Amino acid sequence: MKEANSKQRIVILGAGESGVGTALLAQKKGYDVFVTDKGQVKQKYQDVLNRNEIEWESGKHTESKVLNAQLVMKSPGIPDAVPIVRALKAKGIPLISEIEFASKFTNATIVGITGSNGKTTTASLTEHILKQELNVGLAGNIGDSFAKQVLEHDYDNYVLEISSFQLDGCFEFNPHIAVITNITPDHLDRYDYKFDNYIASKFRIAQCQSASDYLIYDGDDPVITSYLKSNSIQSKLLPFSLKNEVENGAYYKDNTITITIDNIKTTMPTTNLALEGKHNVKNAMAASTVAQLLKIRKQTIRESLENFQGVEHRLEEVLTINKVQYINDSKATNVNATYFALESMSAPTVWIVGGQDKGNNYEELFPFVNEKVKAIICLGVDNEKLLKTFGNMVDIIVETQFMSEAAKIAYKIAEAGDNVLLSPACASFDLFESYEDRGRQFKDAVRQL
Repeated sequence: MKEANSKQRIVILGAGESGVGTALLAQKKGYDVFVTDKGQVKQKYQDVLNRNEIEWESGKHTESKVLNAQLVMKSPGIPDAVPIVRALKAKGIPLISEIEFASKFTNATIVGITGSNGKTTTASLTEHILKQELNVGLAGNIGDSFAKQVLEHDYDNYVLEISSFQLDGCFEFNPHIAVITNITPDHLDRYDYKFDNYIASKFRIAQCQSASDYLIYDGDDPVITSYLKSNSIQSKLLPFSLKNEVENGAYYKDNTITITIDNIKTTMPTTNLALEGKHNVKNAMAASTVAQLLKIRKQTIRESLENFQGVEHRLEEVLTINKVQYINDSKATNVNATYFALESMSAPTVWIVGGQDKGNNYEELFPFVNEKVKAIICLGVDNEKLLKTFGNMVDIIVETQFMSEAAKIAYKIAEAGDNVLLSPACASFDLFESYEDRGRQFKDAVRQL
């Protein structure tokens, strides 16, 4: 474990979970710490900062206190375009992410998981399998911050769910096992609307890996396979595939996952998988490959795949009312995530969609909408694009700006045997605090029915 140089000054932009966690770890490691947030800091974080006598401010960034930093940890939600970040870059002050900072203070084995979709489920499932036999922490985009866990527990192993924004601040971060679940256009507003920039950001997860490390990836994803053909990666490549039998890695055939690592072959039946849908077979392949690499027993892996409870707000079955199943997929904040949700529907579906559009192209959803969706409820501040896109495809399309009303409309439309699916394909920030807030409001509204 390394200590900081004598009172090196670190400034933390953003006093949320990752910012406050970094502040606590930095203080313990001997840094001079200052936390600054342009917005209002939640009371629970104010209390932590005050209790630990860490200097902080909210509602502004005082330049004289920020631009004298030797190192800056930028929270992932802050874009590079904001004035304070530009000023820091102009001065050549290093800007890093919490993942980069905390990883310097642990000797744990790190599994880093990224991707446009499926990373939360894959990370949660991986941790669920590993914790049966190993000492493991789950962090990153999920749960308590990585920095806080390094400070308070320092597990022997970490499973980190990592977004592209977090990877943008990684320069020396080196997970022993990296996983890329898939890459589809997302967050392009943060990448100059260039898909190539976003792809490169995702592959930063493997940029520091060596020949003794592993990259597990979706071998059916044309974006990933094309990038790997034209860019050299040092780590050992382990694809997973639903379409082709692979020599090294995992493939799926006849309801069985086959994993081959260093000529050792393991098979696992998927008939009793707890999670349904083809995309979840892929998540299971990725998680099982990690578990194999970390020498988890086959029996443990199989049992864990069968008893995993799933992730809140991801195809979460809420209630059945009058033989209608209500499903919360609020975590579907892009079109590709909603694609998987609609694909997995096996009954006529009332679809609740909408929110803050990130430049969505809904075309890939057309076959499912034509085949499975009987009515659409648009839930957003601006529903014009949805009305225009889907207006002629369904008999019933309505709009609302209230979750309680959306649930009531769905209740009136749906008949016995139908599904009501909240799968917004958009960000939540037009009407809700977060996708979690949106999902909880949906569940509350359904329970009120």
